[in-house]
Amino acid sequence: MKRTMVLAAAWVGLTVFLMFLAGRCLLGRTCPAVQTVVPAEETLILDAGHGGEDGGAVSVTGARESDINLAVVLRLRDLLAFYGTDPVLLREKDVSLHSPGAVSPREKKTSDLKNRTQAVNHIPNATLLSIHQNAYPQGKYWGSQAFYAKTEGSQELAQALQRALRENLQPDNRRECKPVPDTVYLMNHVNCRAVLLECGFLTNPEEEALLRDGAYQKKLAAVLLSVVQEEKSARFS
Repeated sequence: MKRTMVLAAAWVGLTVFLMFLAGRCLLGRTCPAVQTVVPAEETLILDAGHGGEDGGAVSVTGARESDINLAVVLRLRDLLAFYGTDPVLLREKDVSLHSPGAVSPREKKTSDLKNRTQAVNHIPNATLLSIHQNAYPQGKYWGSQAFYAKTEGSQELAQALQRALRENLQPDNRRECKPVPDTVYLMNHVNCRAVLLECGFLTNPEEEALLRDGAYQKKLAAVLLSVVQEEKSARFS
C-alpha cells in the first residue's frame, strides 16, 4: 500500500516537473537571447534488448523479457514525442536483428549484437539507452540498476538515471550504478555514451507484477524522460 501511494505521488510529481521543464524555455527564462555557438543536436537511441527467438530472461509467470523491454521503449518513445524528441529505435517489433545468413541460435545472437552495434556507431553524436530486465535464481532480489559503458559521459548519465529512479519510483532501492561487465558485447563496442538499464527483477514476484503492468511501465518511462529532458535543457538551452 505504501509503495502504491509513493508511485502514485511520483507520477503526479513527474507530470508537473516535466511540464515545468518544457515551459522554462517557452517562457524564455533560461534560453539566452543570442547564442553564437549552437551544439549539435544529440540523437537518442533506444534499444529494447533481445527480441524474436531470443526472448531473454523469463519471468515467474512466463513473461518474456524481450516483450517487457519493448513495451517500456515504446512508452518512452511516445512520451518523448510530446517534447519534440524523435528517438531512433533499434527495434519496434518482436524481431531479432540478425542478418539473413545466420542460421543457428548462436549465429543469430552474434549477428544481432553486431548489427545493433553497427547501427549505433553509424549515428553521429548519439546516446544509447539499452533497456533490459534482470533475473536471479533467488526471488528476494529487486530494484532497477544502471550500468555504464567506458565512453565519455556514460557514468554521469547512469548516475542521473539511478538517482532519478530512487527519488521518484523506488525510494528503498539502495543499488548503485556500475560499469557494464566486459561480457556485454553491445555496450563494450559502441563509440557513444551508453547506459544499460536493468529495470527490475523478473524473478521477484512483486516486482515482476509491476514490470508487466502498463501503468508502472508509464511511470518508469516518465522517470527516464525526466532525465533525458533535464539533460537536453542543460546542454542545449
